[in-house]
Amino acid sequence: MNGPLVSLQTEPSAPDSTLGGGPGLSPPGWLPDLVPVSLYRLVAAAALVVFAYYLSRLARQVLGRRIARRFKRPSVAQTVLRGMQGAIVLGAVLTALSFFGIGFGNIALSVGVFSAVVGIVLAPIIGNIISGVFVLSEQPYEIGDMIGFEDTGTRGFVEEITLVYTKMFTLDNTFIVLPNGTMRERDVVNYSAEDTRIRMTLNVGVTYESDIDVAREQMEAAARSVEGVIRGGPDIRIGSARYPASPTCYIRQFGDSEVSLRLRYWAEEPYKQTAVRSRVMADVWNRFEEHGVEIPYPHSHMVFDDTSGELQVSMRESEAATESRPGGATARDEAEPQAEAGTETEPETEPRPRPDTEDDATGSR
Repeated sequence: MNGPLVSLQTEPSAPDSTLGGGPGLSPPGWLPDLVPVSLYRLVAAAALVVFAYYLSRLARQVLGRRIARRFKRPSVAQTVLRGMQGAIVLGAVLTALSFFGIGFGNIALSVGVFSAVVGIVLAPIIGNIISGVFVLSEQPYEIGDMIGFEDTGTRGFVEEITLVYTKMFTLDNTFIVLPNGTMRERDVVNYSAEDTRIRMTLNVGVTYESDIDVAREQMEAAARSVEGVIRGGPDIRIGSARYPASPTCYIRQFGDSEVSLRLRYWAEEPYKQTAVRSRVMADVWNRFEEHGVEIPYPHSHMVFDDTSGELQVSMRESEAATESRPGGATARDEAEPQAEAGTETEPETEPRPRPDTEDDATGSR
């Protein structure tokens, strides 16, 4: 027995906007038909993004202090707040794209293209982000610390730490933005992480004729007289070692032409090392001058021999006469006394009268 044939028909399902290709946002019915759908979507998307931006700023102001007290590190707290702001804005942007019918399926790329983009373009950025995570977790420096680089000697204060870069304000009043990947590869010196006191060294050589004890005493006194130098107090502990807080001068070594002395002293702050070192050196110089302590310096002595070439020397006649006479007298000096003597012994003669007429001249013959 054959029963009736029943035809089953399925209705097409609505497209899933979350997987891509959705219809997008439609204007409400109360809006006049004169407003284009594209304009409505554009205005709604822009309003959503702007609202999300100001909402993220408000959330940072409200939750900023709580997050700062929770993490107790300015760099980590700022990173969390930036991540929160970025998440709010990113969510608003993705929602705004869905207004135009663009879903996550349209945004996602294929695995091959995504791998190529990551390998070529995003690899340095991802490397800096990973390095930034290590910087934030290992805490080699913090915002406000004074750091320096061993390779260039540049010093400055850490102004900002992000997942991608570290911004430093140098002592020359300039900003340096360094990727975190570069920061982890360089030798960074932190001058103010645990203790702001810093030990400084001054090497000076004195002659063997100088009084070594006086030189050492004057170098220590010079350091104690400078403002910004720790004059004394309990020993300063570094790890398991202890060092005297007052300036101390040691004999470093005996050189070929000098006795090398080393002065070690502690500065209260690392921010003005050049100025403190300059004042200490100036005071050492003045005290050495007062107490007769000499600092050796190289001398040059010219030696001429057969291998040095020939030098032509000529002498004038007056110089030759000077060297030929005893006592260094010249011929001119000997001639002047003779002329004076002849003037005194020669008798004076009266001039003969000139005849006025021709007869007088004839009669006188």
